[in-house]
Amino acid sequence: MAHDSAVRPWGSWHVIDESQGYKVKRIHVKPGQRLSYQTHRHRSEHWVVIFGIATCVVAGETIVAGPGQSIDVAVGEAHRITNEHSEELVIIEVQHGAYTGEDDICRIEDDYGRQDAS
Repeated sequence: MAHDSAVRPWGSWHVIDESQGYKVKRIHVKPGQRLSYQTHRHRSEHWVVIFGIATCVVAGETIVAGPGQSIDVAVGEAHRITNEHSEELVIIEVQHGAYTGEDDICRIEDDYGRQDAS
């Protein structure tokens, strides 16, 4: 099975594994960049920082995490990952839910002018 990947203005993501009910991605965030502030209707996410420092907003709370630390995002919680540092940020993201498609994104704010996939 060929795993998906995509280059985004903020960095890139690569699917490591997926099956019914879950998906595992490796996310690379360029220095000074951030992902959309967004929610998901069908999945929760668990982030583990592998390299760099992640500054995350989850449900209005700012959380800073370094290598080996993790952050949980419940279904429906607004969230964003930011790399405020000069080195690349690498995160492993485990998505869990009935549906893990890329069109399960509700963007609240986006630095790059993107709209929801749906």
